[in-house]
Amino acid sequence: MNHKPLQIVGRTGSLFTRLPLIFAEELGVAYDLVAIKDLAAIEPDVYAGNPALRMPILRENDSVLFGAQNICRALAERTATPARIVWPEDLSDVLSRNAQELVWHCMAAQVQILMGTHVGKLPVDNVFFAKARAGLEGALGWLDEHVADVLTALPQQRNLSLFEVALYCLIDHLQFGPTVPVANYASLLSFARQFGTRPSAQRTAYR
Repeated sequence: MNHKPLQIVGRTGSLFTRLPLIFAEELGVAYDLVAIKDLAAIEPDVYAGNPALRMPILRENDSVLFGAQNICRALAERTATPARIVWPEDLSDVLSRNAQELVWHCMAAQVQILMGTHVGKLPVDNVFFAKARAGLEGALGWLDEHVADVLTALPQQRNLSLFEVALYCLIDHLQFGPTVPVANYASLLSFARQFGTRPSAQRTAYR
């Protein structure tokens, strides 16, 4: 029987890669992190065969799985003891669903801005990035206002929620690879500080 750890292909500084890394740590699933070294690469082989040239990718022998949320689900299926995980489809109220959607939007905007201005060296005042920053700031303001209610609405009997992990990865990444100031989002920063005390967060710190 093959007991080799799963491989998560991505980067230690990647916002989307950290999501399944935290899940793996929380769920006790052994893995190896395989680094993508060149963010400008346009060959699918660099991304474990992902034709979209995106990370992370979960690789197990000849099988590859694309996407952070897919990988989190696959990791949850491999736990010896089932965990109570709150997935996006479990969010039953409008406020919580909007919150999850805005977290996804912010994550994508953060990556777009960093890739365009830091990796691509494109002008920061380009209208594409100006609009992305405005949308990012607007969404963060909404999340800051409503995060306490969203967290209260989550099922109390849970080990983990995708919303909380994604939100933490986002807020911590906004400080690691700054694109917009976050000092005024007191509720989001308070949440991130609290979640950041978890061993899974400390073992997967951006670098």
